Amino acid sequence: QVQLVESGGGSVQAGGSLRLSCVVSGRTFSSASMGWFRQAPGKEREFVAAISWGGALTKYRDSVKGRFTISRDNAKKTAYLQMNNLPPEDTAVYHCARGPRGLVAGGREKRPEEYDAWGQGTQVPVSS
Repeated sequence: QVQLVESGGGSVQAGGSLRLSCVVSGRTFSSASMGWFRQAPGKEREFVAAISWGGALTKYRDSVKGRFTISRDNAKKTAYLQMNNLPPEDTAVYHCARGPRGLVAGGREKRPEEYDAWGQGTQVPVSS
């Protein structure tokens, strides 16, 4: 049974940085695409970033391009989301998710239904 556990969230002031981690149990991490989504209070879950199984392809939502970086360490079965220059609008619960091998290359990374396992989320409150 696959489990995803996020960590690294916490209160931060506007302009600050955080690095989120997502540790994945199971033997299929190195062949899986990984994504990060977020859900702000009263809003729907939205795509943030995704990375292909080997790390060669990355995709971002427009509002985080240049500020967020997604990466992965297959040996550690961990995906990361480095978040810099955070404004209050980035306040949300951030979830990592596992998707199939060809998800990012196929351009389907923004669709939550394409992912088959999710973490519980880590809160990121950004204060002004």
